[in-house]
Amino acid sequence: MTFTTLEDAEKFYRNYAKAAGFSTRVRCTNRKGNEIKNQLITCSREGKWKSKISPTEKTNPIAGLNCPARIYIHTLKDVGAWIISKVVLDHSHSCCPSKAEMLKQHRELSMSIHRTIENNEEAGIRPSKTYQSFVAAAGGHRELNFIEKDVRNYITREVRNVSEQEDAKEFGKYLLRMKEKNPNFFFELELEEDQSIKLAFWADARSRAAFEYFGDVISFDTTYNTNRYNLVCGSFVGVNHHGQSTLLGCSLMKNEEIESFKWLFQCWSKDSFDRNWNDFLLNFGLADNKWLSGSREQAERESDAADFHTVIPCATKSSIEAQFQDAYTHAKFREVQAQLRGKANCITRLKNSALGYSVYEVGEQVSSSIFNKFVVTYDSVAAKVKCQCLLFESRGILCRHALSVLSFEQVSQVSPRYILERWSKKVKRRHTHIKSSHDEPLMEPRSKRFDQLVFRSQNICEFASESEELTAILHRAYDNVIAEMESLKAKRKGTSSLSHENANLESVNELQSTPRIRTRGRPKNRLGSKLDKQITNATKKKKTRVLSEVKVMFFKFVAIEFIFLVNSLANV
Repeated sequence: MTFTTLEDAEKFYRNYAKAAGFSTRVRCTNRKGNEIKNQLITCSREGKWKSKISPTEKTNPIAGLNCPARIYIHTLKDVGAWIISKVVLDHSHSCCPSKAEMLKQHRELSMSIHRTIENNEEAGIRPSKTYQSFVAAAGGHRELNFIEKDVRNYITREVRNVSEQEDAKEFGKYLLRMKEKNPNFFFELELEEDQSIKLAFWADARSRAAFEYFGDVISFDTTYNTNRYNLVCGSFVGVNHHGQSTLLGCSLMKNEEIESFKWLFQCWSKDSFDRNWNDFLLNFGLADNKWLSGSREQAERESDAADFHTVIPCATKSSIEAQFQDAYTHAKFREVQAQLRGKANCITRLKNSALGYSVYEVGEQVSSSIFNKFVVTYDSVAAKVKCQCLLFESRGILCRHALSVLSFEQVSQVSPRYILERWSKKVKRRHTHIKSSHDEPLMEPRSKRFDQLVFRSQNICEFASESEELTAILHRAYDNVIAEMESLKAKRKGTSSLSHENANLESVNELQSTPRIRTRGRPKNRLGSKLDKQITNATKKKKTRVLSEVKVMFFKFVAIEFIFLVNSLANV
């Protein structure tokens, strides 16, 4: 296959990868001067990365599986085209087209999505609500080619990039916006004479709702300190029904004096803070909001995709660990690994045995001098193991005591009864194929142009949607316009110049930084001319070789002079 540009070839392979169920990366690029001569693009699971952390301490998911799939692209001389000269289609792993959309390479935010995120952020709408609006408009999570994390990353990286001088103003605007959008948002500020923030307290609606359920015991912590402004950050924290910390309120304090704490705790006892959350739900019609369960489906899909596209390496050489690695989800396999690591602290003793039924005493060392003892029974005929701690019966995970006995009995594979389908990553669960029902739901020059185009196109689309004939006319017009724009863009592609005579704010804003090159340490040698390099290379040669070369050059010079002399005499 041949392509006009290298970008076209890369785009083709990227689109093929999405359809086939994998992602790609540029493995290497060879250049001659500033021109690219060839490029190798591989499956993203090519190679095998090895963690510097010992697997006995921690194991992280890895994607590299030495996958051989790749294409090799090189330029054709005197033609100006690119050709795929080598293709490897086989993979060392399974590919799933339905899960490809979860891979980072195939997730993208369009210009329209960017503008909606920016507008919603300016209006004080939470990123989660912004993402949910995209889901509702598209008709479900499956119809989007990005996830909520991409929305949050764009907000952090692009939208919230304000200067230090504007931070206080932006903070105040944020509090007002949140109060305007959500009457149950609570905040109070105490200012210095120069209008700088002395004390601040705020709690959003979610935190206030959580306070009703988890406010019986509250911890107030001021160990956090903001580096930029040297303000003490305090947090009111409760414990939810999962035993996890849940944030109930936040504060900023210029100092930790008694008066500061008195002001802060008075804000927490105020009647306005203790409004009835149920009234808020009723006023805004949120009592039966179905979004409370819609986000859980997406979280499960993302976890399924992680289980499919990555593998947590085994921490030991145990075949039992490999058995669970192959069957269990990441979360449950980590629990199994924790028990396998704990097996190192166990000592197994056989108490009695008869007719294949054995009773063991497993001592677990919990400190330098303390051992906890557990009775474990093993039936070699039925391949059953049972421990006194009842971890498997309560949590569905074999305990370290039972694993110690299995190791003592030299069991290489556990019975299938101990590999629960409940935790399996291979089961095709029917509910994952069923869509959830959802409710109906300073500008850059390019953003400004985009908004203007969208505004005008809305009227055209509304008019064309009245009939199939009008819609077909608009589609044909779109095709013609796109072809004309692509042709113009191709003509303009290449280098351009910018001078003081024609420069303006728009052209300067479109300037891009040169690509950053990742280096290790300082360069070994300075950049020099070709002559410098020749001199450097010459000095590294052996003296004998240098002398011989000098002699050769000398004799050549003498020969030339001799020939010149002979010719001169002949002419005379």
